[in-house]
Amino acid sequence: MSVTKVRYLIVGAGISGLAFADRVRDDDYLVLEAAAEIGGYCKTVAQDGFVWDYSGHFFHFRHPEIERELAARMRDQRIVTVRKDSRIRFGDGYVDFPFQKNIHQLPREDFLACLVDLHFRDQAPAQNFREMLYARFGRGIAERFLVPYNEKLYATDLATLDAEAMGRFFPYADEDEIIRNFTAADNASYNATFTYPEGGAIQYVHALASELDPARIRTGEPVVAIDPRARRATTPKGEIEFEYLISSAPFDKLLQLAKVDFDPSIYTANQVEIFNLGFDAKGPEDVHWIYYPQRDLPFYRVGFYDNIMGTSRMSLYVEIGRPPEYELDPTRVDETLSQVLDGLSRAGVTTDQKLVSSHHVLLDPAYVHITRASRADVAHKKRILGSRGIYSLGRYGGWTYCAIEDNIVEARELAAALTAF
Repeated sequence: MSVTKVRYLIVGAGISGLAFADRVRDDDYLVLEAAAEIGGYCKTVAQDGFVWDYSGHFFHFRHPEIERELAARMRDQRIVTVRKDSRIRFGDGYVDFPFQKNIHQLPREDFLACLVDLHFRDQAPAQNFREMLYARFGRGIAERFLVPYNEKLYATDLATLDAEAMGRFFPYADEDEIIRNFTAADNASYNATFTYPEGGAIQYVHALASELDPARIRTGEPVVAIDPRARRATTPKGEIEFEYLISSAPFDKLLQLAKVDFDPSIYTANQVEIFNLGFDAKGPEDVHWIYYPQRDLPFYRVGFYDNIMGTSRMSLYVEIGRPPEYELDPTRVDETLSQVLDGLSRAGVTTDQKLVSSHHVLLDPAYVHITRASRADVAHKKRILGSRGIYSLGRYGGWTYCAIEDNIVEARELAAALTAF
């Protein structure tokens, strides 16, 4: 069996892995990707004149210099900058997102119930995510949107999640902010503005990879074992000795490969089943995505590529939360698609449009379940791995909730730290 020696062995050619390689590209690195192509979940499908991602991957930049750099690398790509218009389906109408800041848009009875429950809520310290929703917003807001929506999204009991499971990405608002929003709308959130290239999110992947040596990226080559003490990884094609290993694989997978003992029950995540759908005519105008807390609808969110890119035919991504134990039955995909189309009709998204193209994908894992136990275990295991030159980063490598740009920032910071020695 052949043996290769590298300073930096990068496991995973998604955003995190490529961003790290991009920062050490003048050094000794090798990128391994189990899939047949780079990108991880940030892949794009072009089909029948439609452009879809593996779910909606829209970049929300807090660092304008990163945005400018990646855009410059895309050369002839048209990139649109969009000020988000997102809504929540409620009854027969819509409420602006976030729900808790727009309860004044509800029917009078619902509005008063939410307002009274907000004011008289029990503000005892929350021990979990579900308790946090009630403690911060009261029963009316929690039960009309926040609880049912997040139960559909995470596909789990919210009481098992850490109170701060979504961190800065949860649209918190205190009572004064909510009341001020009645007359002076301020619905800003972390993703209030986003950018998107005409060729889909894969263009950001290609931008990160554009200055890398293609010979140093091996696709279709998974890591099957890691020996932390010997600093050696095994693939079906040979062994690789490393000084540092940087992984963006799901953290529990990395622990398995490195034979680190852990409790697998700590590491759970939902799955997200996605239908990308193309229709022969437009549907709702202007809105970019809609949230659905209704339990009788299979999906929790629908996004409109056509309203983002200004195209003439309705182009959707439809997301369904699935529990960790969900097993996809390929023979029932068409049945699920029928349920989705029925739901879109009942929700008023479609009327007489005809479906002309569709694409299906299952993301597993999708949203990790962040708990007190997972936070503690990840921190502990990272220290163990780090002592052997093994670093885990990204949403899945860090077992966290983060934006795509955060992965780039984290990877670059790690590269700077390691190359400083």
